Amino acid sequence: MKDIIANESIKKVEYASWRDYATLCKPKVVLLLLITAWVGMQLANTQSVSVGMMFIAIFGIGLAACSAAVINHVVDAHIDVKMNRTKYRPMATGQITDRQAITFSLLMAVTSMALLIIYVNPLTALLTSSGLIGYAFVYTVYLKHRTPQNIVFGGVAGALPPVLGWTSITNSVDVEPLLLMLIIFIWTPAHFWALAIDRVEEYKKAKVPMLPVVHGIPYTKSCVVSYTLALNVVSVLPFFYGMSGWLYLTSALLLGSWFMYYALELKYFPKPNSAIKTFKVSVYYLLILFIALLLDHYLKGFI
Repeated sequence: MKDIIANESIKKVEYASWRDYATLCKPKVVLLLLITAWVGMQLANTQSVSVGMMFIAIFGIGLAACSAAVINHVVDAHIDVKMNRTKYRPMATGQITDRQAITFSLLMAVTSMALLIIYVNPLTALLTSSGLIGYAFVYTVYLKHRTPQNIVFGGVAGALPPVLGWTSITNSVDVEPLLLMLIIFIWTPAHFWALAIDRVEEYKKAKVPMLPVVHGIPYTKSCVVSYTLALNVVSVLPFFYGMSGWLYLTSALLLGSWFMYYALELKYFPKPNSAIKTFKVSVYYLLILFIALLLDHYLKGFI
């Protein structure tokens, strides 16, 4: 009854609000991506670069990420209506039409490319457009509905922001940002599969071949543990490559142990909320890890 009332109230709204368009952009996800891009930018040599240019670069990268998120909403609208956590999204409820959403996405994509080409550099624009295409079309349109390894292959696009931040300053692709990209790439499956375990029945209902749907929850839990273990290894590479100091190394080890604790609990001592708790821990893990890397970079000159 509540769902019927909610849907009827939605139908009475004549125009979508700015909040509906903001929801299409997945602001929380985009914010996390932009934090990693900003860290990549700061680790590069920013002394000869204006603050204005850096903000234009972040804004352009953010617009591209938002554009890709909107396409994700458009493509997944037919399965969003079948899942509890997504059935009230603007595309699923009909608040925003396909045409409106695609126009919105295209406008952001074109603006993003124009800003990056004119005010930043063509390399950053090229890599940003590659990430947009990779997430919006290669992952969302093709991989997501065809292979249980979708998030592994699609994770490349989500791991690009530190590289984009770096190239916006240096106009070159170097080892340092690739190490940060590797961290996010390995983090992504452990992060997302924990959520997929928690929402497995919804993915079954929507007929999306996520790993726990195809190979079962026990196997997926083992994969979460394996990727978390690999993450603990790759997360210390910036220290051994000379990118960071002891503050980052200590943070990486502590955060890795924290993430691993919940991954092992999920596998061997599961509780009703273990999967979603592991998912939430993974979000905080990545956020704090990159903040620690940034603090380490700023504090090296004082220690």
